[in-house]
Amino acid sequence: MRLIRLAMLGCALLLTAIVPAGATTIERLEPGNWWVGMQYRQVELMVHGRGIASLSPRLSHPGLRIVEVQTTGNPNYLFVTVEIGDDTVPGALEIEFLDGGEVVARHPWRIDAREPAPPRGFDGSDAIYLVTPDRFANGDPGNDSVAGMREAADRADPDGRHGGDLAGMRAHLGYIASLGFTRLWPTPVLENDQPSHSYHGYAITDLYRVDPRMGRNEDLRVLSREARAHGIGLVMDVVLNHIGSEHWWMRDPPSDDWINHAGRFVPTNHRRTTIQDPHAAPGDRAAFTDGWFVEAMPDLNQRNPHLARYLIQNTLWWIEYAGLAGIREDTFGYADTAFLSAWAKAVMDEYPDFDMVGEEWSANPAIVAHWQRGKANASGHVPHMTSMMDFPVHIALRDALLRPAGWEGDWMPLYEALANDFLYPDPDALVVFAENHDTTRLLAHVDGDLGLWKLALAFVATSRGIPQFYYGSEVLLRGPAQRRDGELRADMPGGWNGDVASAFTGAGLSPRQREAQAFVRTLFDWRRRAPALHAGSLTHYAPEDGVYVYFRHGEGNTVMVALNRNQADTPLALARFAGSLGGARAAVDVLDGRRRLALDDTLLLPARAPLILELD
Repeated sequence: MRLIRLAMLGCALLLTAIVPAGATTIERLEPGNWWVGMQYRQVELMVHGRGIASLSPRLSHPGLRIVEVQTTGNPNYLFVTVEIGDDTVPGALEIEFLDGGEVVARHPWRIDAREPAPPRGFDGSDAIYLVTPDRFANGDPGNDSVAGMREAADRADPDGRHGGDLAGMRAHLGYIASLGFTRLWPTPVLENDQPSHSYHGYAITDLYRVDPRMGRNEDLRVLSREARAHGIGLVMDVVLNHIGSEHWWMRDPPSDDWINHAGRFVPTNHRRTTIQDPHAAPGDRAAFTDGWFVEAMPDLNQRNPHLARYLIQNTLWWIEYAGLAGIREDTFGYADTAFLSAWAKAVMDEYPDFDMVGEEWSANPAIVAHWQRGKANASGHVPHMTSMMDFPVHIALRDALLRPAGWEGDWMPLYEALANDFLYPDPDALVVFAENHDTTRLLAHVDGDLGLWKLALAFVATSRGIPQFYYGSEVLLRGPAQRRDGELRADMPGGWNGDVASAFTGAGLSPRQREAQAFVRTLFDWRRRAPALHAGSLTHYAPEDGVYVYFRHGEGNTVMVALNRNQADTPLALARFAGSLGGARAAVDVLDGRRRLALDDTLLLPARAPLILELD
């Protein structure tokens, strides 16, 4: 017994030597590492721990130095700026925290050597495949529910977690590539430890951690690396406007102004025009940017300089860590305008060949154009986003599919929407889409009409811009006619063990589903090899009698597209298009076995179908 007491006393003395009396616990230090050789070399570390603001940080590592230490009104935070010199030696180190001259806490940090530069961003040569990861494929059933997290998997609940994960996407990269897609955009995969509706990913509770039900941080890096091996770049969904209500900041915010309205729920008015409106009341403008989306998504105040730096660094960190090929930024205009400019500039300064697309859900092209790089704005706002989601064309396309025939009917809304391209600095860089995770499915919108469905996808694939496609549409996922998010974001057939049908293998698919999948594969696989669609100019002709005709002209490659909305085969006289046909006498039908067609006086357009021709 005496020996045991002596051993325990020895252990206690040893622990006392390692951990000083009055030691402080560092609960978080973010970011946990940085890289040598980046332009962004002054990194502000957020340090969180009880009473940490009274301590002084110290580090000793070749090439590193602390250049600034700041506190806020919260004694549990320190903001420590570390400068990384070109001669910094990569490796692990410790940051010490001193009370007077005594070290009372230590925390590991790391400087890494950079890996090869991230892949190029995205442009007109690419096509984007959008996935809701929880609903795409369950590659690891062992992480469907994780002990300690607020929501467990329940596949029977349309609004619950279903178990899709990073491993599921990895397992089907070959399938995505086989359809002709070159970019993969998953909706957010970071931790959403919310009590309900956590599957969609937009209520983030830890900005530096992949949700354990999706996998680990390293799994995201592996997904990106394996995607590149399939010719696919990874586009990350970034949320700057808000966080989840269960984010650890909400229990101990770094400052009183970290969350808009002092952490109290006040809804946004969604009046996005107020940002540019010269007549807008200041209160209306503030209500738009400072209001919360919903009570579960507290609105961030990016005017706080520490928060602004945190968000900028977080984006740079994920690009560098995961080797991203692009970013899709959620609810773009809702964040502080000056911050959005600074954030995007920091990214593009660091990665000049990178690309980012912002979400501005407006039918007004002037509102969307305001945010694109190169736009001279009367407001003085200087944008740096290379791309925006083309909501005006999206809305016009869906309108044109269903609008009754007439002078302003048929394809006219779409034709006139494209006529507004003069408002954009670079319309060819816009992302074009017929549906996404926030809209009803295209098939539901056209009430199951496969002809209209094909017409819409043909337009998305052949118009100017970068096409975006939503998973599962290739096997005719339909969803409800009215927007119910959990149902329109349905499980991909074949993504779960025991599924009767599989989009991935073709087993159990109906003839109609097989037809749709073959159409998508033919269309986008051909697009990948069609230079006129990558950077060619667009010439379109005013729609007549239910038919919309346009041409894409590239060096040595011209494509003619005729979209026939009529329910009968329709003759198309070609004399009107002589200037675009350029003397070509024959063409290849890319959707019908590459049959050759003579370009005589008239073409017969198939009913309710697209005709896409590569001219000789």
